[in-house]
Amino acid sequence: MMAQPFETPVVLLIFNRPAETAAALAAIREVRPSRLLIVADGPRVGNSEDVRACAAARAAAHAVDWPCAVEWHASATNLGCRERVASGLDWAFSQVAEAVIVEDDCLPDPSFFHFCADLLARHRDDPAVMSICGHRCDGPDEHNEPSYVFSRYPSSWGWATWRRAWQLYDPNLACWPDLRSTGWLESLLGDAAAVAYWRRIFDLAAACTDTWDHAWVFTHWLHQAAAIRSRVNLIRNIGFGTGATHTRDASHPLAARPAAAVSFPLRHPVACRRDASFDRRLEWVLFSGMHRRALLEAHHRIQTGRTRPANQRLVSVTATARMPTVPK
Repeated sequence: MMAQPFETPVVLLIFNRPAETAAALAAIREVRPSRLLIVADGPRVGNSEDVRACAAARAAAHAVDWPCAVEWHASATNLGCRERVASGLDWAFSQVAEAVIVEDDCLPDPSFFHFCADLLARHRDDPAVMSICGHRCDGPDEHNEPSYVFSRYPSSWGWATWRRAWQLYDPNLACWPDLRSTGWLESLLGDAAAVAYWRRIFDLAAACTDTWDHAWVFTHWLHQAAAIRSRVNLIRNIGFGTGATHTRDASHPLAARPAAAVSFPLRHPVACRRDASFDRRLEWVLFSGMHRRALLEAHHRIQTGRTRPANQRLVSVTATARMPTVPK
């Protein structure tokens, strides 16, 4: 029996990777959304390979072979990651009130889409929640209840949100200069290393570096809103490598981390309350802790006078998630 169409709109973000685009579309095809909005960036100036690759990626995205209303927002020129995602989602949310968002290098488990749809409906009118995220970076969770947690950290690797939340997004972080020296970060994070890390991140984001997602983190924090994070990893990222914009290290522990399925019906938390333990672990594994481990690794190489092989790390992501030295 043919699966029922998935009624929540899906946004697919593409650029110049036809193979990854085809794989992402194949993952989307598993749930047969009835509405698909495609946001495409254009080739970089003077880059003939981009011209070919962007055309091939768009051809791959045209291969929709199920009943579906497909809408395009394609740029003739290269806008870059920051402007293309921001302007593309501005357009998408001028068309729809909520959506699931998939980049060309993120392969969702089919259950991810239903996970998002359930929680988009559940928190549709709840300003305390701004996004729903399918990626899990730090190994299996020791607890099986509930199906997800509330976190201060949104993820851009397979996610969903509402127009009412995206309308708050400011890629320029206009409020940051006034907040920078007020103690706002200190009261929010309560950890000097994390404060130093995020102050630098927001300084760079406000200076118009070619990223969009740090401003999305800032938006969550500015409005004291949570992101929903799945207990299991629902997204496999296949974008690590030399062709990537930011994730160039193909040996990274997060590269192509397997996706799994979430069970239904979802088991909901008793209250919409941030999981502080989860957030401490995530900060240590993925953000300021990763920066500190890189410094330790550099110090280790200097002390030993040896260079590690490219595919080895002093401390792995999954091992670090269980380290007893994780800040409390």
